[in-house]
Formats: sequence, C-alpha cells, structure tokens
Amino acid sequence: MHTDRTIWTPPTADPDQPRQTRRILRLFRPYRGRLAVVGLLVCASSLVSVVTPFLLRAILDTAIPQGRTGLLSLLALGMILSALINSVFGVLQTLISTTVGQRVMHDLRTAVYGRLQRMSLAFFTRTRTGEVQSRIANDIGGMQATVTSTATSLVSNVTSVIATIVAMLALDWRLTVVSLLLMPVFVWISRKVGRERKKITTQRQKQMAAMAATVTESLSVSGILLGRTMGRADSLTRSFEIESEGLVDLEVRSNMAGRWRMAVITIVMAAMPAVIYWAAGLAFQLGGPTVSIGTLVAFVSLQQGLFRPAVSLLVTGVQIQTSLALFQRIFEYLDLPIDIEEPSSPVHLGEVKGEIRFEGVEFRYEETAPPTLEGIDLTVPAGGSLAIVGQTGSGKSTLSYLVPRLYDVTGGRVTIDGVDVRDMDFESLARTVGVVSQETYLFHASVADNLRFAKPDATDEELVAAARAAQIHEHIAALPQGYDTLVGERGHRFSGGEKQRLAIARTILRDPPVLILDEATSALDTRTEHAVQEAIDALSADRTTITIAHRLSTIRGADQIVVLEAGRTAERGSHEELLEAGGRYAALVRRDARLEQAK
Repeated sequence: MHTDRTIWTPPTADPDQPRQTRRILRLFRPYRGRLAVVGLLVCASSLVSVVTPFLLRAILDTAIPQGRTGLLSLLALGMILSALINSVFGVLQTLISTTVGQRVMHDLRTAVYGRLQRMSLAFFTRTRTGEVQSRIANDIGGMQATVTSTATSLVSNVTSVIATIVAMLALDWRLTVVSLLLMPVFVWISRKVGRERKKITTQRQKQMAAMAATVTESLSVSGILLGRTMGRADSLTRSFEIESEGLVDLEVRSNMAGRWRMAVITIVMAAMPAVIYWAAGLAFQLGGPTVSIGTLVAFVSLQQGLFRPAVSLLVTGVQIQTSLALFQRIFEYLDLPIDIEEPSSPVHLGEVKGEIRFEGVEFRYEETAPPTLEGIDLTVPAGGSLAIVGQTGSGKSTLSYLVPRLYDVTGGRVTIDGVDVRDMDFESLARTVGVVSQETYLFHASVADNLRFAKPDATDEELVAAARAAQIHEHIAALPQGYDTLVGERGHRFSGGEKQRLAIARTILRDPPVLILDEATSALDTRTEHAVQEAIDALSADRTTITIAHRLSTIRGADQIVVLEAGRTAERGSHEELLEAGGRYAALVRRDARLEQAK
C-alpha cells in the first residue's frame, strides 16, 4: 500500500484579488434578503445620527439665546429619541449580521468537510491530519470577526461617512474641505498596512497548521506510546516549544504591523477639532467670514462623528486584506480536484450476486510514476473466494482497494456483476462492498455507537446477534457498562484481537455481499488469530470474499489464490495446485513453515 506521507503542497495562490473578492461576496448571496434589512437599518441609524448635531445647533443658536423653553424641551427630547432609536437599530442589525456571518461560516465549514470526504485515499496518505484540521478550525475560525461584522461595518460606516459629509457641507463647506484634506493619505497608509498583515497572516496560519499537526500526531494514544517508548518526550516538547515560539513572533508581528502608522492617523483625527477651533478663531480675529457658536459646535460634533466611521473603515479595510489570506487557504481546499467522482447518471444496483472481475487493470499513484499494478485479469465468481499473496509492496492492498473505489484504476476496469464500479453510485457501492483492514479504527464512543456506525438504525438485538457471530459478545457483556462502555481513543482499551472482532461485528451489521479482508489477522498472535479467523469464517459465509493474506495458513481453503509480484500476476491456482507447481507460492509456504518452527 502507498505510504508516502509528504505534506500536501497547495496550488499557487490566485493573484486575481478582484476575482477572489467576488467569490467571497457570492458566499453572502443566499442571505441577501437579511443583508438588505441590515442595510436599511444601518441607513436609518446613520440618518438619525446626523440629525443630532442640527438639533444641537438649534439649541445653542435659537432655543437657549431666545429663552424658548418649549422648543428647548422638544429639541432635547429629539436628541434622546435619536439615541434610543440608534440603540434599537444597533441591536437589531448586530443580531441579523451576526446570524448571517455564522451561517456563512457554517456553509464554509460544511463545504470544506464535504469536499474532503470526496477526496481519494491518496490525498490523505500524503497530507498531515493536523493540516486538514487546521484549515477547518483555525482558518475558518480566524475569519469569524470579519465574516460576522465586516458587512455591517462597511455599510454602516460608508453610510455614516456619506451622510456626515453631506451634513458638514450643509453647515460650512470651508471647514469641510479643511477636515478632509488628509483623508487620501490615511487611505493609502491603511492599504499598505493591510498588505503587510496579509503576508504575516499567511505565515501565521501555516505555523498554526504545523502546530496542529504536531499535537494531533504526538498527543494521540499511538503518539504518546511511541514517544515514551522511544525516549523522545523531552525532544518532542522542545520541538513544540520552538514551533510555539515561532507562532508568538508571528502573532506579535501581526498585531504590531502598521500599529504606529494607524496610531498617527488616530492622533491626527483626534487633533482635527482643535484645528477647526483654531481656524474659526483665526478667521474671526482677521475679520474673515465667521460662523456661529452653534454651527461651530455642531460641525465639530459631526466631524468627530465622521472620524469614528472613517477610522473604522480604514481598520475594516486592513481586516479585509488580512482575511483574504484566510479565504485564500479555504478556497485552496474547495478547489481541490476530485479524482473519484460519482457519475452524473449512476447505476443503482438492486439485488447483488457479487461477481468481481478485474479486466486489464492498471494503476499508478502518479502519472509519471511506474505502474503499481499492470495487466491484472481476474474473475471471482459470486460467492467465491480469492486470496492475494505476495511480498510487501507487490500491490496486494492496492488491488483490493480498487473494488470499493478507494482508488480508481488508471487502465482497464473493475466490475461487480458486470457493472464498472466507476459507473455505480457511491451508496450502492458502499452497501455492496465491506472492508475489514489490519488497522481497525474505533471512535471514542460507546461499543454500541461504534457498531451502529455501520447501521444507525440497528436494534439492540441486531447488535447482540452481530457480536455473537463475531465471537465478541461475551467480552462486551462482561464490561462494566456492557455495550455502553466507551472504547477509548482509537480503541486502545481493547486488545488487537478484540478490536478486530468488533470491526467484524460492525461489518456483519452492514451485511455486504462482497467482502475485502486486508490482512485482518496479520498483527495477531496465533491463539487470538484462531478466534478472529472463526469470526471471519462466519462473516465470509455466502459472500464473495477477497482476502489479502499475510499468514498463508489462513487462506488454504480459498477457491483461488493469486501471487502478485511487482504488480503483476505471477501465479494463480488453488492451494494444492500451487504447491504442486513448486513456484513462488510454494516458496512462501516453506518460508512460513520455517518461521513457525523458529518460534
């Protein structure tokens, strides 16, 4: 079986940023109705906010100087109502926008997970598990603030800026010009800061993915066992410390990138009211055009109201550029080519007899690599049994994995009852072919939940019947909580033979007409192997069975035995026929006999 564990390298990033932006916007398309409501609330809130300075000017220039108490009360009440309406609108828009943002993140997580579920086994043999987990958890999680608040922030701040500038022009166009002189410089600075943070964010997410992979591999049960028994616990800790130290540096750089420049912008904007007061006072001293106190106070109030959304827009621009790095990593996974696709018009198998044919089968892991399998022509009659033997690396497991389409042939075809497995729908194929492998995977859940993974609607009676057939019921019944007992991480609470029998029981529940046994007893001692073999015999009865054999003693009763050598069929026949031929199979049998005598 192919075991290349090199880290998957993502495709080159798309330099077309406008295209990527349009793709991000399409994520929000299903929620455009809710976003329209948010836009209306934001616009209404912005317009209400602009009214307040005009009310303030009327209070200072008219109501108070003229002693008009009634007008003063109405204007003060108007300011209070303005604040109240803004608060209500703010709560509603936050609720809707946060809901939309979380739904978009949910859609992204689901899309990435679904895409990965459709990838072939080859992808996962060359990609670290932690890298995959990091894309779903860290990258999508890192976009939360941007996705949930950016749309609202953009609409709110743009509306506020436009409405405020219009109101400022209505009050005094000269002061407005003075206030806006430095705005282009501020925009240029924020864009430069955003580009810096985007680069750092890409590096940071890669570092987080590396850390996640380290944690996943070294802190699993198998990783702990290996680290402790090899005396590598301290060195693993030091390696993790170095990776964590690198992340600290990237986090600091990410947060501090452009911080001083943005601080200068904030200081300048905060100083602008003083400049306005100075300019108005200077104009008065020099006998130039003057403005009323109410207008001046109202203008400064608007100006301060302008600076808040303006700075927020600049910060949002930086956040958007930073988040583009995260979206880019997510889109890389969504754009992964699916090399095992369900056909557009699949064949749905009804009653399956179980005849398997390999017709001129060829397989390569890479287009330029030498063939792993070549010229394989085999037929397994319905209900018959085929055993595949050979040296390590001869292609035994790869050949068996072509039947359930864990890989696709690169030449020839594999058929079940005359139907090419590539023409079958995935559900029919999964229902037809069951696999019991050497490496049994059990979830950190109860025994019953692990068994029901094969058949979610299985009754307790069906669980017991399957466990009895697999000769594991008595052991389960003796556990403290019986079938409700947690099996532990990857099933390490159970021995190898017990895990194999649980896997067999799980497959019995699914009841597939075709069975693949991939060296299911190779890691077991002779005594345990005997018990598991009895369970396998019960499972194999009346099914088409393909067995990948490690110990040849387990396959003597097979209808047909095939010896693979360098991906080709070297010998074929029954146990007796191959022994009589005195070829490669006979040599393997003699080797097994010597190993048994040496024990």
